[in-house]
Amino acid sequence: MRGLWKLAVVAAAGWSFFLGGCSGRKSSHSTEQQILPKPDPQFQGVISADSAKSRAAFPEEVTARQGAPNVVLILVDDVGFSATSTFGGAIQTPNFDRLASNGLRYNNFHVNSLCSPTRAALLSGRNNHQVGFGTVAEAASGFPGYNSLWPKNAASVAEVLKDNGYSTAAFGKWHNTPVWQVSPAGPFDRWPTGLGFQHFYGFLAGYDNQYYPRLFRDTVPVEPPHTPEQGYSLTTDMTDEAIRWLHQVDAVAPQKPFFLYYAPGATHTPHQVPKSWIAKYKGRFDAGWDEIRKETFERQKKLGIIPANAELTPRPAGLLAWDSLPSDEKKLLAHQAEVYAAFTEQTDYEIGRLLQEIHDSGRADNTLVVEIFGDNGASAEGGPDGYDAKDVQGKPLPIKQRLAGSDADGNELYMNHFAAAWAWALSTPFQGTKMDASHLGGTTDPMIISWPTRIHDKGGLRTQFQHVTDIAPTIYEAAGVKAPDVVNGTEQIPLEGSSLLYTFDHPNEPSNHPLQYFATVGNLAIYKDGWWAGRRAWSSWEPAPPGGADKQPWELYHVSEDYSQAHNLAEKYPEKLKELQKLFEQEATRNDVYPIFQSSGKQPLPGGDRKLLVFRDGVERLPNAVLPHIVGHSYILTADVEIPASGATGVILAQGSRYGGFTLYLESGHVVYEVNAFGNRAGRLVSQGPLKPGKAHIVLKVEPQIAAGSPVGSLAKSGTAQLTINDTDQGKASFDNINGSSYTETLDVGSDLGSAVSTAYHSPNRFTGKIDQVTVQLQ
Repeated sequence: MRGLWKLAVVAAAGWSFFLGGCSGRKSSHSTEQQILPKPDPQFQGVISADSAKSRAAFPEEVTARQGAPNVVLILVDDVGFSATSTFGGAIQTPNFDRLASNGLRYNNFHVNSLCSPTRAALLSGRNNHQVGFGTVAEAASGFPGYNSLWPKNAASVAEVLKDNGYSTAAFGKWHNTPVWQVSPAGPFDRWPTGLGFQHFYGFLAGYDNQYYPRLFRDTVPVEPPHTPEQGYSLTTDMTDEAIRWLHQVDAVAPQKPFFLYYAPGATHTPHQVPKSWIAKYKGRFDAGWDEIRKETFERQKKLGIIPANAELTPRPAGLLAWDSLPSDEKKLLAHQAEVYAAFTEQTDYEIGRLLQEIHDSGRADNTLVVEIFGDNGASAEGGPDGYDAKDVQGKPLPIKQRLAGSDADGNELYMNHFAAAWAWALSTPFQGTKMDASHLGGTTDPMIISWPTRIHDKGGLRTQFQHVTDIAPTIYEAAGVKAPDVVNGTEQIPLEGSSLLYTFDHPNEPSNHPLQYFATVGNLAIYKDGWWAGRRAWSSWEPAPPGGADKQPWELYHVSEDYSQAHNLAEKYPEKLKELQKLFEQEATRNDVYPIFQSSGKQPLPGGDRKLLVFRDGVERLPNAVLPHIVGHSYILTADVEIPASGATGVILAQGSRYGGFTLYLESGHVVYEVNAFGNRAGRLVSQGPLKPGKAHIVLKVEPQIAAGSPVGSLAKSGTAQLTINDTDQGKASFDNINGSSYTETLDVGSDLGSAVSTAYHSPNRFTGKIDQVTVQLQ
């Protein structure tokens, strides 16, 4: 009745009522424009030529409304719907359980099946293509829906709350800045601190090494406070930083509400977690993914997490039955799941530490906590066998070798990932995984909302269809804040989502989000009033189907009655399918989804497309994306250095890490050029003698060898390098793979920060001589 009453009032008032995801047009309801930041207040004192009559007055600061709640927004990375014990899974998440018992569980909450798109929608309240994130930041292309350029007409939640009297901070993964702007040159307006967060501590990428992350404090690169040997772990570090920030703001302005965005890099690959966590899960996944999925389904039914009539969808044809695997492969793949489970439970533990700190400070009762355990479905990007140890060409080692070294899974040696079928098992009861926007396994994740002073149905379940765009309006309504019409002089586009606060007291009210499209890497879907139509172009564990994505059939599901998409009704209701396909075209056009398939093209470079790169001493932590590609191409590296009388050691220039990269360094006075590929030494060239004190002119010429018949633009694997010092030939060497590169590392001059390229030294191995200049001339 409440919903009907609301619609009646709307109709009577003559509003052009906007339901989340339906139109993109503003309501015509006439209210005073909300403009942020709020204008400076007029001087309230007295100015007089007679100082005795003058009265000073500082302008009042903007304050949040009385009683406004603190807001904690938590987003975990790459987790399937059924991974957590809270939603029936095999992985223990006691802190998620505890939050659920004190709040509300949502079993029909939807994300965008890929990380950057979900995060953009979460923090803006708009559809992801509207804010330039139709795909991940690294794959940005020059089309409005895919350019990764967060527009000024879609202010973030942090910006709005900051201008309404909140303290704001973000910790962990940030995946919504154009990759070519993540550099010392900026610009910084699309970094977290440029989008409303007053403080940021974390990394700006799709994923990072849990032991050697590329960290930023606000906009300045910083190194982790400890080493892996000293027990460093990224999730623990970001929790420590978040708690420290809470202590700081509470010490200065305890009356001020805060907005804290906590987004760990866990549980995205690499699945890296201390051994003590892994030991807890020994043997827990030996039954295999088929049995784990069945057991999870039974628990979900008992917990009431899924409807009683929900059906368990079958294993897709592209994934093997567990019982068909050889025993050694079973052992290896079961251990992969143990590592992932440990990684997930560690993440839950760190989230619990943060929430416990808020509780201990006495602020928990009036803190709105929104925890979304996954920004997309579980990742099947590990392929049929997962990956860990690889050979120098990047191919996984034989199963027996990998099993023999599997105790190292989870530590800093591997950028490991589990097998694709585990992602399917952790998506029970759905079909689909990460990047599959056409099915619920890729687009559904667990969510819990807790707000002790406001939520009375503690432990309750909410089943209305909801979407990640609904979180921003929920926060605004809770904070008593109106979504602004103008921010920093730019008129804002309307919010696409709608607040979820109505679900707190009205569990059976129909969803206020009747329409939502989904589109990720060619996989498409549209939801409307309980019906779902989708087209799967491909799955991440198998090659693209013949005929191209456009030739793949659309499927139709009545998800209000068929919770798990077990029955494709496309043939039974062709007219309904056509209706939804037409609706998808309308929404795709309105939201800049087209063109669905487009080349990422050449993204901008801060310094342009240069052939000559010039570096001086002290240049560190330059991401790969802000420089022209060096590895895999012909180049001449020239280093002019000065050696003191006592000799010198250390790195002259390094790019990459032990997972792939190259380094030029001094060892016992000798110049060494070394390449690493997938954790293997791919080749090494050492000068004939040590450098003498004084100036040295070092020239390294690298030549790739591209196999005959390779496509145009292919990067070479093998190659040669020739070294000269002060015009004297020092020799030549062959390299098995000169294309060693690491997504999670940077270029450093005079050091090798993070994970060291060579096992011959430890990071940072700073150069003890003087570096005048290093140049790289691309051929």
